[in-house]
Formats: sequence, C-alpha cells, structure tokens
Amino acid sequence: MLRMPKKVKFRKQQRGRMAGGSKGGDYLVFGDYGLVAMGPFWMTARQIEACRIAITRCVKHSGKIWIRVFPDKPVTKKPAETRMGKGKGAVEFWVCVVKPGRILFELTGVDRELAHRALRLASYKIPIQTRILERE
Repeated sequence: MLRMPKKVKFRKQQRGRMAGGSKGGDYLVFGDYGLVAMGPFWMTARQIEACRIAITRCVKHSGKIWIRVFPDKPVTKKPAETRMGKGKGAVEFWVCVVKPGRILFELTGVDRELAHRALRLASYKIPIQTRILERE
C-alpha cells in the first residue's frame, strides 16, 4: 500500500531546495545494515514501496525491516495540453525529500551476505547512487 499522510495542514506545497546534506537520520538506529543515499532526490511513495517489496522478497520474511523515510510532500501536476494560468494543478503523488547521507532502509536478523543482496536489490529501484552501511 502506498504511503501518504492521513492529514496535512496545507494541501499544496512549493518545490523547495535540495542543497546541503541530511539534517538527521544519517546513522543506524534500529538495524545492523542500512541503505544510505549518496545524492539528493525526491523519493516517491511508489519507489519506497518497490524497495520494501524487493527487500521483503529477498529476505523471505526472516529479518526485520525499518523504513526510515516517509513521503510527506505533495507534488502537483497540471493536465497535459493545458494553457498557462488558472492556478496550481491537483496533487498527483507524494514524495520524501532525501538529501545525501540519509538512511533509507534498515535491516536486521539476517546474515551479512543476504542483507547486502537485499539492500542492493532495493538500490536498483531508486535513481541515485547508494551505499550499504554496517554496524561496527
């Protein structure tokens, strides 16, 4: 199921900037292995779900997965072949603003090789470079 907020204070948001590193969420808190974003991007709810399914299928429900990102930013689009003006478009999908250094997923309860394979499969679902972090 796609993630989105139950309720938001404002229906539409401006685009904002993606400069700089991650403000938080840049170290392992829950699991032993993590997938770290190396660049800035908007991670859509669909991408989060695709990664979650890839990891779950790879570990065959044996480990525990934590999703460390949540899509709370609405992205609007205007219909195709619409003239300029007449306001901002309707909310089309939800994204999470990810900055470099942010941990996207954490995993525990599986061996090192399986964790690396699962997180690598998840990394194929997103459009930026990532690396796998291990607990010391």
